[in-house]
Amino acid sequence: MAVYERSYKRYAGDLSPQWSRFSVLPRYVYQDIFRSKFFLAFLILSLIYPLVCGAVIYLRHNAEVLEAIDVRIAEIFAIDASFFSQLMFVQIWFAFFVALFIGPGLVSKDLANNGLPLYLSRPFSRAEYVMGKFSVLAILLSLITWVPGLVLYALQSGYAGLSWATSNARIALTIFLGSWVWITVVSLMALALSAWVKWRPVAGFLMFMILLGGGFFQVIVNGLFRTEWGDLANLMRDVWIIWLGLIGEPGPGTPVWAAWLAVLAFVCLCIYMLNRKIRAYEVVS
Repeated sequence: MAVYERSYKRYAGDLSPQWSRFSVLPRYVYQDIFRSKFFLAFLILSLIYPLVCGAVIYLRHNAEVLEAIDVRIAEIFAIDASFFSQLMFVQIWFAFFVALFIGPGLVSKDLANNGLPLYLSRPFSRAEYVMGKFSVLAILLSLITWVPGLVLYALQSGYAGLSWATSNARIALTIFLGSWVWITVVSLMALALSAWVKWRPVAGFLMFMILLGGGFFQVIVNGLFRTEWGDLANLMRDVWIIWLGLIGEPGPGTPVWAAWLAVLAFVCLCIYMLNRKIRAYEVVS
């Protein structure tokens, strides 16, 4: 219809708030993700260990149950910082595999099908697009990491009392902050590789190799130069050193501030890679 006829009408409906427009993306991505029975089974599997930990906390504070089954679980398991550290070490691995399953296809599909111009031609910025894709992983990984961690902390606090909760408040803070460090690292890594590698299996393989390759590079550098600074190339070790620093336990190798700098540098690199690829158009030379 010709524009000069002025028979068209502008959309007059309600506009969604600008601050929440990024939430449109995860809403539709989740519809595709949860169609996979394999993913649902893995998500349920990732919550089994927190349930076991919850059972341990319950049994430890119910003496009559322990006497009935003749188990001295209080002498075996101590509900302390090490207990929650072990929990989170298991859960961050589950979180990584969830990101490995979902992340490589989040951006590559839009790039392969020229979907970015359709997104960015609307009142939807590049930052909101990245935030929307990031929130897909962040919400799921939160359900695996800090959410069950804080639930177990609250359960232990309910049984042990307010004095235990206040004296161990650092554990709750570490669970939350440490989980978000790992969520940010693996989510941005997945999005950056998805933006640069359009073939999903290759992007997933590179994610796995970055995590494991850092450990090999760490061993080579430390062996050749007889130093511990090669540990900074190992992302998993950096995050673990940060975790130990937050919880107040002595960490191996490099200092905590160096691990923070290494993680920050990697996050900045991922953001730079996304900034180069997330555009409304692509110039082909």
